[in-house]
This record gives sequence, structure tokens and C-alpha cells, in this order.
Amino acid sequence: MKKALIVGINNYPTSPLRGCINDASAFSTIMEKNADGSPNFSVKLETDVPTKAKLKSLIVDLFSGDSDIALFYFSGHGFLNEIGGYIVTPDYTKYDEGVAMEEILNIANKSKAKDKIIILDCCHSGAFGSPIMTGGATAQIIEGVVVLTASKSDGASIEVNGHGVFTNLLLDALQGGASNLLGEITPGSVYAYIDQALGPWDQRPVFKTNVTRFTSLRKINPLVPLEILRKIIEYFPTPDQEHALDPTYEFDNKDIAKPEKVTILKNLQKFERVGLVVPVGEEHMYYAAQNSKSCKLTALGYHYWRLVKDKKI
Repeated sequence: MKKALIVGINNYPTSPLRGCINDASAFSTIMEKNADGSPNFSVKLETDVPTKAKLKSLIVDLFSGDSDIALFYFSGHGFLNEIGGYIVTPDYTKYDEGVAMEEILNIANKSKAKDKIIILDCCHSGAFGSPIMTGGATAQIIEGVVVLTASKSDGASIEVNGHGVFTNLLLDALQGGASNLLGEITPGSVYAYIDQALGPWDQRPVFKTNVTRFTSLRKINPLVPLEILRKIIEYFPTPDQEHALDPTYEFDNKDIAKPEKVTILKNLQKFERVGLVVPVGEEHMYYAAQNSKSCKLTALGYHYWRLVKDKKI
């Protein structure tokens, strides 16, 4: 069982926001289903949660039970003072700005859910998991907890045209930008995607985790169908062996082309497009076949060859 609490707050009395509900709604829609339409997370979308008490009760409810994954996403105002960081609620007052980040982490740390994922798109969100008392030098995160935030503890979370920059990139990542060849998208791959997209002068995302494995946030259709990917050990019996080609592999050579070899070349070209295979001595696989050259595995190709060989795919 995978469940997600997704919160977006625009309606702050003195400093309203425009894009947080848009972002929460978009994130909710994409997380409910995988790319093939199969169910993903059971989502509870909450917008303009009016009080700290209400938001805290929702967070406690999310992390109760023993679900496989409990995911909390928040888009709204964040606040940092000498005591710590807060996700701000509309009933904020001085010294009671909202739900303390440290309190949320304590709830997640005590949860029996196998994986606890916290994603914050708010200013100062990087303070999450790094107590003020240590100067932010340590992270009090137990095993199974993953934290992904839009900015450093002293950074802003920027809105552009009614959407958060961070969440826009997050959605792109979840739609396939952060996928591996198997179609799996993990918190680590999402962070890598966002980190690469934001330049050194932009807001900087923060990733903190204490896990021994990465769980899948969402699945898209594999870049190479799995039944084809598994043929990699058939085409390359050993990882250092080249696959010899000749003109009978190329469909254009209608008089001599062999259907079974044409199919193999099409599959090898799929491997080439995703970086698993390269032609030897030619720029394109077409010319490698026409000129009776060969192709070989790349380092990435060897990685997936080994996964198939070890029956992990």
C-alpha cells in the first residue's frame, strides 16, 4: 500500500501565494497513476488547510500504520528562525508559525511505514532534518526516510507564472525525465534530474536520505521493452564479445535481407538509441551492417547485460 498526503496553500492572510495549489493538484494527478494507467499512490489532496492543528493531524494520519510508502508533499510558505524551520499555515502568529519541520521528522522517524518520503517546495525547506542546535551540520534521519527539498535552509523557493520552479522540474522528472531504462523513477534520480536542471546561480535543491535501497516513486513505459532488453545476453553471449553484422541485417537490401536478422538489427538500434550499444568502426548501425562491421556493448550496456544475466530483469 502506498499513500500520499499532498498539501498546497495559497491563502495566507498577509502574503498570499499563487502557484501552490496548482502545483499540489498537478503533483496529485501524476502520482495517482503510473504511465500505463495502473494505480500508484492512494492520494489525499488538501488545499488551503486553515490551521496548524488540522495540518498536523493530517501528517500524523499519513505516517500512521505500516504502509509500504508514506509520502508527504507540501507547497506553501516556509519559515526559519533561531529555533528551527516551519511549514507555515494560514493561522500563523509570531513564534507559532506552523508545523515545525523537526516535529514532522520525528513523526516520520517513528512511523512503521517501510519508506517515508518528504518533499517540500517552500522557502528554507533545506532546514528539514538538520537541527539548528548543530548549525545544520548533522541530519537526524533514521533508516527508511528520504527528504527532497526545493532550497537550502537559507534559500528561497521561486514561483514563475503561477508555478513553483522546483515542482515544475519535479513533475517533468516524474513524467519520464528521471526514468532509468526500466521505466523506474526513484527519489535519487528525481534529485539528480532537478539538480542538473538548476544552474549554480539558481535555487539549490537538497537531498537527504538514510536508505539501503531506492524505492520507485512512479513507473513509465520502459524505454526498451523488457522482452527485447532481455535479448541482450543472446546478442552478446559475453560482455566483451562484439556482435558481427553484415548486409543481410539491413532491410533496405531486399534481395538478401534475412527477416530474423533484420529484427535483430532493429533491436540493436533500440539499444543504440539508449546508449547500450555502439557500432564499431562506423558512425551508424546502418553503415556497420552495410560494411560488415560489428557493434559492442557500452559500459551502460554491460550494466544491463549483467542485470539480465543475473535474472534481476
